[in-house]
Amino acid sequence: MIFKVLYQELPDEIPVRERTNSAYIEADSEREVRHKLADRNYNIEFIQALDDAHLAYEKQSEHFELENV
Repeated sequence: MIFKVLYQELPDEIPVRERTNSAYIEADSEREVRHKLADRNYNIEFIQALDDAHLAYEKQSEHFELENV
C-alpha cells in the first residue's frame, strides 16, 4: 500500500502550511511508515493511505516520487 506523508522538516517548529512537504512511502501500515521515517526526525502531520483512484491522481503530479526507504 502507498501512503502519503505530510511533514515538516524542522520538528521543533509549529506546522505552517507553506513549509509542509509530502513524501510517498510504500508500507503495510501507518505504524510501519512511522518506523521507516523515524531516523529522519520529521514532524509528521498526517499519514494518509491512498486508494487506487487517489494514487492515480497523485501520480499525475510532477512532485510524485515513491521513496525507497
